[in-house]
Amino acid sequence: MFTIDGHLDLSMNALEWNRDLTLPVSEINAREKGLSDKPDRGNAVVSLPALREGNIGLVVATQIARYVAPGNSLPGWHSPEQAWAQTQGQLAWYQAMVEKGEMSQIRNLAELDSHLALWENGEDNSRKPVGFILSLEGADSIVTVDYLEKAYEYGLRALGPAHYGPGRYAHGTDASAPLNEQGKALLRKMDELGIILDTTHLCDLAFWEALEIYQGPVWASHNNCRALVDHNRQFSDEMIKSLIDRGAVIGAAMDAWMLSPNWERGKSTPQERNVTLNTVLDHMDHICQIAGNANHIGIGSDLDGAFGTEQCPADINTITDLDKLSDLLSIRGFSNQDIKKVMHGNWLNFLKKAWG
Repeated sequence: MFTIDGHLDLSMNALEWNRDLTLPVSEINAREKGLSDKPDRGNAVVSLPALREGNIGLVVATQIARYVAPGNSLPGWHSPEQAWAQTQGQLAWYQAMVEKGEMSQIRNLAELDSHLALWENGEDNSRKPVGFILSLEGADSIVTVDYLEKAYEYGLRALGPAHYGPGRYAHGTDASAPLNEQGKALLRKMDELGIILDTTHLCDLAFWEALEIYQGPVWASHNNCRALVDHNRQFSDEMIKSLIDRGAVIGAAMDAWMLSPNWERGKSTPQERNVTLNTVLDHMDHICQIAGNANHIGIGSDLDGAFGTEQCPADINTITDLDKLSDLLSIRGFSNQDIKKVMHGNWLNFLKKAWG
């Protein structure tokens, strides 16, 4: 079944992890044998061939570069201008993939329709470009609000104002503060340009303020449920309800620490915790119970988002295994129509409304 993944850090993997994503996953991991500079070396699950094999023909792909102020121990850049330059290098990689025919950028409804027609023409998908919608995870690299216009011109269509820790525009996971004036101005400019607000990673205070200020289309590209795993990175039922009321789609994230309570990084394993794709479906189903339907869930895997097989569902060998979700949803009693919504339909309906 045609599948959409609402969150993949492809350019981060290409440039910071130095992975040639045009290769099969097995070759990427073989090249990393013996490396230890990253905790997930040799454990990759994502590549462009693996996406095609799994019929994952459209993804929301990120740029990401954090600014860190003096005293902030998180990895990042020492000035917004450096962070901007990093995102421009990531953009250049996506553009190189487009030039090579490996990927195709989707910026509007006409390009979306054309891409869907290509993937549904009945021909072999193994040579087709993987479509991508460009998103920015964390707004620190937007030097001033005016830079948003530059970003929109090169195809940025979604933006999450925060990531981890304190941000220049909004605070994110494991931090807390109201939006500053820059953050409020950013949201108004996003609204003006029609850039989708990604609420993922926003701290609770910023989340509620953002929904009040921003009046355009809202989604959560990769987020799970606080009721099942209690952490500020997750959404409370009240937050989920507010997103449903705004017509949002919430993409299920597949980082095991978000799926298993009290996960110990570097110690816990998906196997010992029995973290599987069914665990992911527990979170999807919880959102369905709040909504009363299956219209607001999708896939936002975040696979290879600075973790690999050591910290993703145990039944994922490569991202191709997302195709197992169809059968698992069926076993849970989801209708064929609702399974299609989860695999691609909800994201498509959202985009058609947002861009229509």
